[in-house]
Amino acid sequence: MKQIGLSLIILLCFPIFLKAQEFNVVDFGAIADGKTLSTTAIQAAIDQAHQNGGGRVLLPEGRFLSGSIVLKSHVELHLSDNATLLGSTNPQDYVKLKRWKGLVMADHAENISITGHGTIDGQGAKLALHIDSLFYAGEIDSADYELPMKRPLAPIRPQIIEMVHCKGIVVSGVTIQNGACWVSTYDMCEDMVIDSIRIDSDEYWNNDGIDLVNCKNVIVSNSFVNAADDGICLKSYTYQRDGTEYCENIIIENCTVRSSASAVKIGTASYGGFRNVIIRNIKVYDTFRSAIALEAVDGGFLENVLVENITATNTGNAIFIRLAKRSKRFEPGTLKNVTIRNMTVEVPFERPDVAYKLQGPALPFFHNVFPASITGIPDHYVENVLLENIEIRYPGKGNPAYAIMPLWRLEQVPEQIGLYPEFSMFGELPAWGFYVRHVKGLTMKNIRLSIEEADYRPAMVFDDVQDLLITDLVVEGDDKPEPIFLHHTEDVTIKE
Repeated sequence: MKQIGLSLIILLCFPIFLKAQEFNVVDFGAIADGKTLSTTAIQAAIDQAHQNGGGRVLLPEGRFLSGSIVLKSHVELHLSDNATLLGSTNPQDYVKLKRWKGLVMADHAENISITGHGTIDGQGAKLALHIDSLFYAGEIDSADYELPMKRPLAPIRPQIIEMVHCKGIVVSGVTIQNGACWVSTYDMCEDMVIDSIRIDSDEYWNNDGIDLVNCKNVIVSNSFVNAADDGICLKSYTYQRDGTEYCENIIIENCTVRSSASAVKIGTASYGGFRNVIIRNIKVYDTFRSAIALEAVDGGFLENVLVENITATNTGNAIFIRLAKRSKRFEPGTLKNVTIRNMTVEVPFERPDVAYKLQGPALPFFHNVFPASITGIPDHYVENVLLENIEIRYPGKGNPAYAIMPLWRLEQVPEQIGLYPEFSMFGELPAWGFYVRHVKGLTMKNIRLSIEEADYRPAMVFDDVQDLLITDLVVEGDDKPEPIFLHHTEDVTIKE
């Protein structure tokens, strides 16, 4: 994996190394009362630092209300202890540089940073509800409003951070909270370090914590993310279709994640692709959907992924790996060369996000607890997956009178080729531990599955799987004589 530039590491660890000139926003007219809009003053300090060849823009102690500000090359935005950059609740105070509006923005900038131990507070609930009121006042077109959910669409709800086509980014130390939409997005950015930050945002819908879109050479480390949507998410949209738009060389490590969707996710948007990703030393808790979700459903590639040392408690699903064809415009992509090892997960019987202000959407059908799953589609296989040292503890309690998918009806498990990928997408599944379909080259070593109470289903079902190796499998709490059911599966080796 390509190394992140040494200069970025030095900047991260020793921000005074450059001894840059300091520009205090108060000197430019900013007022720290949390009421007076200081956008112009803060932007003036940024512009002056940029024109000076670079420097530190300082927010001292206090609460500074602002709309959109744009970082420029060689500028560090530094939030002192007890300093808060407070997002305006007036949507008219925000601008759009590229795709969506944002509070702190950057476009084609180099060597920029957000540092310090202060707070960026988007005041997301108040801002989003203000936008919502504009719809009912007739000032927002219905095309920008999601009527079934009764909320403004994401593009008109400002993010807290949006950086596009930037290179050399450091975000360190700060707390980022209360987004109206995705909390922080980095789109087509390179050479990034996000370290020791705290994201706390379950104020409103679509509060993804960190979204990396077509980014290259990134480290996300030592951070806490509490998000009312996906916690840390890699996405790949394509605008040019020229083969350059994909995620590559990403390390996500030593983080704690709580999510009302999935904790760490690659996809759903997967038009370009993902290559060389390491996800390690992650703690997950109170997460509604998957601890780890790997999805290639829009024609792109997903390859060379290592996931290791994951602990997840009170999490709805352990592992979800999905290759499919959501887009009608493109042929199915590829999903291959994935290793997941040293992972422990506790799946509860009740929904795990009960303590969230905004819970994940309930499913419209009866179901028992869902298993982990690895699925492709007919003639397009997930390839070369290694699962090693995996322990998943389930509640059991699967009851055929509540919902049933018996083994003799395996052919009726829907393919759902074009559906949005989610671990619950197939409805009731015929296994309580692992469901695997359309896979070539799967090795499972030292897998331990347990249930607290009886479940009518077998532990593992394999359907249309080729080249399957299982060694040192332990199944606890299930008295059925055969924990494994094979259907249309070839080249199978099972060792004690």
